[in-house]
Amino acid sequence: MIHIQVPSDKRLVWYLAMEEYIGHTIRHYPEGVFFTWVVDPTVVFGRHQVMEQEVNMAFCHANNIQAYRRKSGGGCVYADRGNLMLSQIVPNTHAEQVFQQYLDKVAALLRELGLPAVKSEHNDILVDGHKVSGNACYTLRECTIVHGTMLYDVDFDMLQAAISPTRQKLEKHGVQSVRQRVCNLRPMLAQTHDIGELADHLINRLCTKSICLTKADSEAIDTIEQTYLNPEFIHSK
Repeated sequence: MIHIQVPSDKRLVWYLAMEEYIGHTIRHYPEGVFFTWVVDPTVVFGRHQVMEQEVNMAFCHANNIQAYRRKSGGGCVYADRGNLMLSQIVPNTHAEQVFQQYLDKVAALLRELGLPAVKSEHNDILVDGHKVSGNACYTLRECTIVHGTMLYDVDFDMLQAAISPTRQKLEKHGVQSVRQRVCNLRPMLAQTHDIGELADHLINRLCTKSICLTKADSEAIDTIEQTYLNPEFIHSK
């Protein structure tokens, strides 16, 4: 795959817009594309979710945490500078096949670092029974987009307060709180690893070359980003 270098100062939905842009121009990238990114504190919820049922909006407003809807399904995610975000776009519309292959690859790359990582039936990646990566996918006309998280050094106090899933959802996973279900990778990796080195490990093992976005690319992504900022899209199911 091709690695695309991205700016580090954008809103979360800019990177989601970049996924779409690459998806619409995937004919230029027959090998597929992979990139990583980090964002300031943000909550992003799934396409079919009701924001008020998943996000503690009062806490988010008080703590300057942004909240956005994405166009893929799945659950609510809290991201900060300790959460490595991953995006893969490939010219293949067999979504389930692409999704499972992606999960297998990422779990295998964590095992290379000495972690007993496995994928779960809920499309998470687990280490010792705790979630370290949540993932979702969706298709465009010519491609499948997979995106996920990698919990490296996330502030779990903020995560716990910002996300408010229903008791039924927690019981489905056999836990009483979001915090009980997740864990960070940092304590489990050698001290020489930081989030940048973790990103480099994934990029170097998945990609054969690296390129940069052009000015025209960035301007096109800016335009797509506006669809995510539309209040009707954010607040409507």
